[in-house]
Order: sequence, then C-alpha cells, then structure tokens
Amino acid sequence: QVQLVESGGGLVQPGGSLRLSCVASGLNFEYYAMGWFRQAPGKEREGISCISSTDNTYYAESTKGRFTVSRDNAKNTVYLQMNNLEPEDTAVYYCGTDWGSAPSGFRSSCPQTGYHETWGQGTLVTVSP
Repeated sequence: QVQLVESGGGLVQPGGSLRLSCVASGLNFEYYAMGWFRQAPGKEREGISCISSTDNTYYAESTKGRFTVSRDNAKNTVYLQMNNLEPEDTAVYYCGTDWGSAPSGFRSSCPQTGYHETWGQGTLVTVSP
C-alpha cells in the first residue's frame, strides 16, 4: 500500500520557520520525484516545490528564496524547510507524486519517473501573530 504521511505543521508567527516532513512507504522512493503542494482556504491546491530523483529542484515564485526542499532516500523522506513565513503561507500542505495539476515547472525540473500517483493527508500551517 502506497502511503505518504506529512508532519511538522503548526502555528508560527510571521517571520518564523517550520520544517515539514513527508515519509513515503510502499514505493521505490529513490525513483520518485516528490512535490509539495498547498491549499489555502477558499483557493485551489497549488504546487509550490518539487525535487526530482536526481535532486533537481523547482520553486514557485511565491516561495523562492524562503523555502528549501530536500530529500533523504535512506529515510524515504522529503522535507520542506520554510523560513520567513508570511500570513499568506497559511494553508494545508501536502506532499504528492501526482503531477496532473502541477505547474509546468514540475514537469520540466522534476520529471516524474515513478508509477504511483498519490497524496498525503496534509498538515496545517498557520502563520499568525
């Protein structure tokens, strides 16, 4: 059974930092490009960052310079380090391998070489004073 489990969300003040983790099971993690997506209240889910199986990365303009994606294949885990958080970053954050609704940058920078298309259950990040 393929499963992605996110953790690390929470409440943080503007300017603060959080590190999200996503642990994968049931798939050959090293062969998968991994993506981070988020969905703010009342908005559609958007792809914000990805990392390919060869460690190439992509960032949406809204996160560039503040967020860093990384992976540890030995732990089947992908991370998203988020610094200088802003209230506009408040959202449920998901990791996933489904590029169907992802921005074109995902396909060009992080071509999906894995077979399974799946999502985690999400972790809530709230940025508020």
